[in-house]
Amino acid sequence: MFELAIVGFFGLLALRNTKIHDDEFATSSRKIGERLGKLWDIAHQGMRENRFLRAEKALLTILKIDERNAAAYNRLGILYAKQKEYRDAIDCFEIASSIEATPSSLHNLGLIYYETENYEKAAIAFEQALKLENNLAARHVAYAKVQEKLGNEKLMFQSLERAVEMEPNKETLGLLQKAYQDRGMDAQADMLEEKLKKLIVPNGKPHKKVEIDVQTYKCVANCELLGTGVAQP
Repeated sequence: MFELAIVGFFGLLALRNTKIHDDEFATSSRKIGERLGKLWDIAHQGMRENRFLRAEKALLTILKIDERNAAAYNRLGILYAKQKEYRDAIDCFEIASSIEATPSSLHNLGLIYYETENYEKAAIAFEQALKLENNLAARHVAYAKVQEKLGNEKLMFQSLERAVEMEPNKETLGLLQKAYQDRGMDAQADMLEEKLKKLIVPNGKPHKKVEIDVQTYKCVANCELLGTGVAQP
């Protein structure tokens, strides 16, 4: 009987200690979550106000707490790209993609490679982004632009035509028309000119836009760029 009492006592003690440990873990997790939330707020505000050092410190602190936070690496890459620190931006986007390959991080990586004239790697990154998300015209436009640089006109036209199919707006039609004009394909260019004249965009119907990108790269993809459309962590 005494032995059973001893066993029961230690069993209750173990349960009590487990509960204390669980409560401490929950409290600690909540505090970490609150701290991360505040750091994200600081990072977002810093990016909006172009206070890059403040935003960078907040993002680096997030990564000290959670070293595999792909969203933080992606946002840090955007921050570096805005400052034309392309090598650091590439490193961040590559790490983000290795942790969690998302269309946003891969597309951003492609844009940086395009900006630094590394067109082969840019094409690979855009292709990977398209495999994950191919329903945005801007991604096809970006891929077309890099294929133009690589001299792959067939792929360029296919991508631009795909973009026009998805979003037959002034921008995509204009890009395809210019591609035809530059290559002396006047008949095709004239057909698009007629479409442009007849084009009517319904009021109150916004075009879907890519979530990320950097303002430097308006020439690469026709989409809303960094500042308001960045994917949230």
